[in-house]
Amino acid sequence: MGITSYDGSEFYSHRGLGHVAQVFSQKELDALPGMMASGHVRYSTTGGSGLRNVQPLFADLASGGFAIAHNGNISNAMALKRDLVAKGSIFQSTSDTETIIHLVATSRYPTLLDRFIDALRMVEGAYSLICMTPEGMIACRDPLGIRPLVMGRLGDAIVFASETVALDVIGAEFTRAVEPGELVQVDHKGTISSHRPFGTPSPRPCIFEHVYFSRPDSVMDGRSVYGVRKQIGVELAKEAPAPADLVIPVPDSGVPAAIGYAQESGIPFELGIIRSHYVGRTFIQPGEQARHNDVKRKHNANRALVEGKKIILIDDSIVRGTTSLKIVEMMRDAGAAEVHMRIASPPTEHSCFYGVDTPERSKLLAANMDIEAMAAFIKADSLAFVSIDGLYRAVGEAKRNSKCPQFCDACFSGDYPTKLTDFTERQPPKLNAA
Repeated sequence: MGITSYDGSEFYSHRGLGHVAQVFSQKELDALPGMMASGHVRYSTTGGSGLRNVQPLFADLASGGFAIAHNGNISNAMALKRDLVAKGSIFQSTSDTETIIHLVATSRYPTLLDRFIDALRMVEGAYSLICMTPEGMIACRDPLGIRPLVMGRLGDAIVFASETVALDVIGAEFTRAVEPGELVQVDHKGTISSHRPFGTPSPRPCIFEHVYFSRPDSVMDGRSVYGVRKQIGVELAKEAPAPADLVIPVPDSGVPAAIGYAQESGIPFELGIIRSHYVGRTFIQPGEQARHNDVKRKHNANRALVEGKKIILIDDSIVRGTTSLKIVEMMRDAGAAEVHMRIASPPTEHSCFYGVDTPERSKLLAANMDIEAMAAFIKADSLAFVSIDGLYRAVGEAKRNSKCPQFCDACFSGDYPTKLTDFTERQPPKLNAA
């Protein structure tokens, strides 16, 4: 993670690998003076996890310092980089975000804002961005609003964050969401100006934010994330009931859906798995052995509760299937009589190219097996997923509009809302049938 600040004349940065508390002490924070700052925490997706990819990225442009923090993925970054390098650009990182810096630097428009907009017109994919310049800050979302971004106020200061809970924890007041395709410019006097250079395309915010990515105490598009996840459990209980003694969440992300499932089904909710809060998310760990070890450290069965019981396990998703297998085995070892797995999202059959670190499609369990085979793989007595229409009902829609989906749900449907230039270029050519 990293923080960059500006004191009116100089930019200061501190970056490091690891959790916030490992990278920043009061000493490091005191070395970041100024009246403006941006911070960034994100696991690596495009470009890897080395220190040179830690954001905010910073460059000295002809117009002065330029710092940028990015949530999302640019799906044509490699193609852009290839063209930029051919024209003489020298990259300091392997991050897709750095392409934006070079596009701004090489644009011929007269003002920095116009150069920034010019750069973004060449970019495909998902981005919420915070940019700092000597003139102030620019916050923006891609035209489809795939990744979230909100604005708040703390005293006289304007604050931007990826979700509303970040405003809550610092005591800031939520103002509004930055709209899809909107650029919000704030100068050092606090003057706010809004720009909408990309027209008004139909937004496609990421529905996986509601399933897993956002914190449950956040609010997205006026909807409580916790309330949505609980309603997903209600829909799941209606669609996929199972005879059982207990409903047990896979903590922590499965808890709200399990509460909804239990309330709708009338089956008691219990904490049959106890989680250690000193281990992070397992599906984003870089290696299979690391994920396996973390599952064992992260979860432990509540044996006295589950022994001899028929249980319904509720989790948010199945990606590779290795975590689900270990959880089911843990319940078997603790003496569970039956284990029925219920998943609070549709099957993840397709890779995400917009900032969620799902692996290539060949490693996605749902892309390679039907549900019956998946149940056998994770050793569950039964397995079911909420339907995609059930997921849409949980977020307040009557159903999914197949002609113009209300959300980006490409990881479930394969319906990608943008071009995927880099991915398409990597694919081998198709052979004509004889």
